[in-house]
Amino acid sequence: MNIRYEKYADGLVPAIVQNAKCGNVLMLGFMNPEAVARTLETRRVTFYSRSRQQLWTKGETSGSFLEFVSMKADCDADTLLIQATPVGPVCHMGTETCFGDVDVSELDALLELEKTIDERRASKSEDSYVASLFKDGINKIAQKVGEEAVELIIEAKDGDNGRFRSEAADLLFHYLVLLRAKDVSISDVVNELSYRKR
Repeated sequence: MNIRYEKYADGLVPAIVQNAKCGNVLMLGFMNPEAVARTLETRRVTFYSRSRQQLWTKGETSGSFLEFVSMKADCDADTLLIQATPVGPVCHMGTETCFGDVDVSELDALLELEKTIDERRASKSEDSYVASLFKDGINKIAQKVGEEAVELIIEAKDGDNGRFRSEAADLLFHYLVLLRAKDVSISDVVNELSYRKR
């Protein structure tokens, strides 16, 4: 990746860090070539501290690391966008981002549900409906998605919006289970939809 460090007098480029799962902007830092190299090597986001005049890995004292996912430069190659997964609060003030806590979005709620589905799948508990779906295999899961889709269509023809919402939730839940059975995340689907907007 060609980065134009020379564009700035101090040789540091701004680096915007975004939550890889939900897209929330977490913080802004600055990077030089060494910070970029260490980030790529350790897979933990590292910046250059202008106040301390040295490299620092986010979370090295607090334990709230930023696990590196990807990095790209903007169209002028003088600003970086880093996708990362936060481990704990990002801001030293204890908030989720350096811009304060953010509202839980609909996507965040789906990500939490997806996480719960993964946990139930891993537990293999005999009392878990989700675990039983995974135990029965992909054909059973796909069949349940089909059944829920039919039930939603039937409710769409009636005037009871409460029942319609309930069936829509059932379909979405089983759809998420099917995605995880195929090792696809809801974020993958959202990214695909975003790509189609272009």
